Amino acid sequence: MALSLTFVREINQVLFIGNSGVKEVILNRPQKLNSLNHEMVSQMKEGLTLYENEPSVKLVILKANGKAFCAGGDVISVITSSVAGHWTYPASFYKKQLMLDHLIATYKKPMVCLINGVVMGGGAGLSMNTTFRVVTEKTVFAMPEASIGLFPDVGASYFLSRLPGYFGDYLGLTGTRLNGAEMLKCGLATHFVPSKKLNLLENALQSITTADMSTIATLIDKFTDEIAYLKEDSPLRRLDTINKCFSKGSVEEIVRSLEKEIEVNGAEKWIADALSYIRASCPTSLKIWLRSVREGRGQSIEQCLCRDYNIACHFFRRTVSSDFYEGSRAKLFHKDNKAVWDPPKLELVSEEMVNQYFREVEDDNWDCLQLPHRSSISKL
Repeated sequence: MALSLTFVREINQVLFIGNSGVKEVILNRPQKLNSLNHEMVSQMKEGLTLYENEPSVKLVILKANGKAFCAGGDVISVITSSVAGHWTYPASFYKKQLMLDHLIATYKKPMVCLINGVVMGGGAGLSMNTTFRVVTEKTVFAMPEASIGLFPDVGASYFLSRLPGYFGDYLGLTGTRLNGAEMLKCGLATHFVPSKKLNLLENALQSITTADMSTIATLIDKFTDEIAYLKEDSPLRRLDTINKCFSKGSVEEIVRSLEKEIEVNGAEKWIADALSYIRASCPTSLKIWLRSVREGRGQSIEQCLCRDYNIACHFFRRTVSSDFYEGSRAKLFHKDNKAVWDPPKLELVSEEMVNQYFREVEDDNWDCLQLPHRSSISKL
C-alpha cells in the first residue's frame, strides 16, 4: 500500500460564526467532502461545549460548505496513521469522534442540522441525533461501511434500529442510498426544505431568541410547503418485503429470502442491488452489523456508542483479520474494488469470530469508552 504525505496544514476546517443567541458550526473541508479528521472533531467538541455552557446561546445550527454535508470519517488518514504508527492512533481519534457524537445526541440546547448533500458514515453520526434534521432534494444518505471491511457505526445501531420495521437492518446490510424525501418518510429527517429556500431558513433561524422547541419547529415548518414525494422505485414502497426478508435471524437466511423473492416475483432492481452489495461486501462486517443493530433496538445511545468503539478497535488492531485494511486498500488506495476478504464467505464466518469483536480488547494500550452521564432535551 503506497502512502503519500503532505506537510501543508489545512486551516479553518471548521468555522464558528453567529450572533449572541444563535451560533453556527460549519464544516469547511469541501475539497474532501467534509470528511472528518482529528482536528475537525476536536474543534467541534470544544466549540459545542462552549456554546452549551453559554447562557445567551439559544440555538446551534450545524451545516457544511460545499456539495457534501459530510461523506464520513477520513478513512485514509486513519489507515495511514495506523500503518505508519500503532493501531491506537486511529483508536484515539475514533474515541474522540464518538464522544462528539454523544455530546450532540445529548445536547442541552436545540440544534438544527442543515443536510444539503451527501451524508454518510461519520456524517450520519454528527447529524442523525440532532434535534432538527433538515434535508433537501440534494441530500443523499448511506451507511456503506461494510463495503470497505468496517461496519455501520457512530451510533447507527441506535438510530437505524429505530426506523420502521427492519428498514434500518436493510440500510446497513445493503449500503442503499436514500434521498431527502425518503429520509423524511422513514424518520431519519424531521423536515424537508427545498434547497432554494435553505438560505432563507438559515437567515430566519438567526433571529431566534428562545430555546423553545415548538417555536423553532413552527419557524422551520414555514419553509416546508413543498411535498416530498417518494419515487415509484423507492425501497420504502417495498417495506413489507423488506420486513419479510430482513427480519431473518442470520445474513445467510436474509440472502436466501431475497433470492426466493426473485424466484417467485421476478428480479426487482432493489433486490438485485441488495444482493450485489451483500455479495461484494465483507462477510464478517455484515454479520457484525446484523448483531449490532438487533442489540441496539433495546439499548441506549451510550451502550451503542461503547459497543461501536469495542468493535472498531478490534478492526484497527486486526484481532481477527485485516479486512478493514484490505477493504480500504481496494476502495480508497488502489481503487481496484477487488478486496480479498478473510474469511471470504458468509458461511465461513463463525459465531466465535463474531463474538470476538463484541468482547473488550485484551491489550495494555486499550481502555473501554467511558461516556459522561448527561441528560438532554427531548428529540423530535
